[in-house]
Amino acid sequence: MVSKLKVIPLGGLGEIGKNMYAYEFGNDIIVVDCGMGFPDEDMYGIDSVFPDISYLRANQEKLRGIILTHGHEDHIGAIPYVLRELDVPIYTLPLTAALIELKLEEHDLLYNTQIFTKKTGSSFRLGCFTVEFIHVNHSIPDSAAVAITTPIGTVIHTGDYKIDVTPISGKMIDLVRFGQFGNEGVLALMGESTNVEVRGHSDSESKVGESFDKLFMGCDKRIIITTFASNVHRLQQIINVAAKYKRKVGITGRSMENVLHVANVLGYMDIPENVMVDIEKLNKLPRNQAVIISTGSQGETMSALYRMAFSEHKQINVDAGDRVIISASAIPGNETMISRVIDELFHKGAEVIYDRHTDLHVTGHACQEELKMMLALTKPKFFVPIHGEHRMLVKHAELAKRMGVLPKNIVITENGGVIEITKKSIKCEASVPAGAILIDGSGVGEVGSVVLRDRHKLAEDGMVVVVLPYSTHDHRLISEPQIITRGFIYVKEAEELMEELKRVAMESADTCAAQNINDWTAIKNKVKNNISGYLYKTTRRSPMILPVITEI
Repeated sequence: MVSKLKVIPLGGLGEIGKNMYAYEFGNDIIVVDCGMGFPDEDMYGIDSVFPDISYLRANQEKLRGIILTHGHEDHIGAIPYVLRELDVPIYTLPLTAALIELKLEEHDLLYNTQIFTKKTGSSFRLGCFTVEFIHVNHSIPDSAAVAITTPIGTVIHTGDYKIDVTPISGKMIDLVRFGQFGNEGVLALMGESTNVEVRGHSDSESKVGESFDKLFMGCDKRIIITTFASNVHRLQQIINVAAKYKRKVGITGRSMENVLHVANVLGYMDIPENVMVDIEKLNKLPRNQAVIISTGSQGETMSALYRMAFSEHKQINVDAGDRVIISASAIPGNETMISRVIDELFHKGAEVIYDRHTDLHVTGHACQEELKMMLALTKPKFFVPIHGEHRMLVKHAELAKRMGVLPKNIVITENGGVIEITKKSIKCEASVPAGAILIDGSGVGEVGSVVLRDRHKLAEDGMVVVVLPYSTHDHRLISEPQIITRGFIYVKEAEELMEELKRVAMESADTCAAQNINDWTAIKNKVKNNISGYLYKTTRRSPMILPVITEI
């Protein structure tokens, strides 16, 4: 008889983003979250990163459903990719369901997907699992933790959360329900670790509204505010302050327009009449009557704010008559891109307000005291820190020990680690494939390690193309080779080197002819190796060498 629960993180450990966790018991698997990650700086040309789902593909007959905790991209962004590969229903709360429908419609997948909309507090069965959504506070409405009751006990998967006693809308986190589960007995807690390094408590979202009020008061400039597109509470506060100071509001950025529309239709926003206008009408108003809410808080190159900063936006020109407010914190790895956009806005003469000390942003993640509260309420026997870089997981494990969890009952692992939980023990000894699928444009999984390595070489050392004109009659070189370089060296300043490269190429061709080597591949390899060796010896650089044979 099966008495073992397997928890398999396919993404979200050792990183911020790409959250995906499989829970397996016997012949049943459920998946919590299905997020995308952001490419590292050295992933040239990569647009996004998805979890490797080969384990789920191999066990598709066991899949019972995907459970989504909330609507942020690092928790739902991989859904279109996964649903191309797997036929599996989705279970989530109303706002997340609406955002998923927009994504699936865009990818022509909506009508082939079952989406079941649930409420917090209600439970439902998926195979041997009973699942319940628990209301939490986060920077997007309809955020939830998940209580997963298995045949050997209950696991609490926190998702992203904070404790906000004065939320902008809705209720505060359901601490009572967490406490009830704790009193009944929680087998394991899977706790997010994002802000484990931050002492104290997170600030309430309402604090940001107070800062907006101060920045709007007496301002005679046009106000441009950028924030996370999904932060519905932040959008509501901007609109409220704009209405208070008799300003009209325009939105630029497709993702933000979609979120605003969905949140308004579902009743998660209360937009005053005659406040929202389109950008064309907004441009005709005096600057002190206009507010623009924009995407681009992370410096993304295709975002509205980036296009404004670099004079690429078709409708909005930024100048000294603008006050730009950046109401977001940098996701790790995006600092350089954000700084570049801020610098360009300063070049345009705009006033840019981005200092963290102005309370323009509050986190949506629990800090140390809130993490302690979660551990105290749930009283888990076993603990697994999730959702964070490795140091965060370690710090969260230390916090759990101080809260009374036995060291032997805590597991820190990596993506792909198979965590095995019984009523009496927890261990992680096996692993499954859990790499990253790199997305380049519309291609999925086409950018493998070889392609990425080539891009590194091109970026660092450039490329040298050696064009060799050969006779189709006797396979002989009929004229000197042509050398073309890109990103390696400026040809006119290195004529002597170019001549030497031609000499090396011709000598390589002559050697092949003397040895009666007529195979084109063998000839190209000889030229490539000799050119590469010569360049490294003389320049200490290793550009990509591409020999090309033209048959004449």
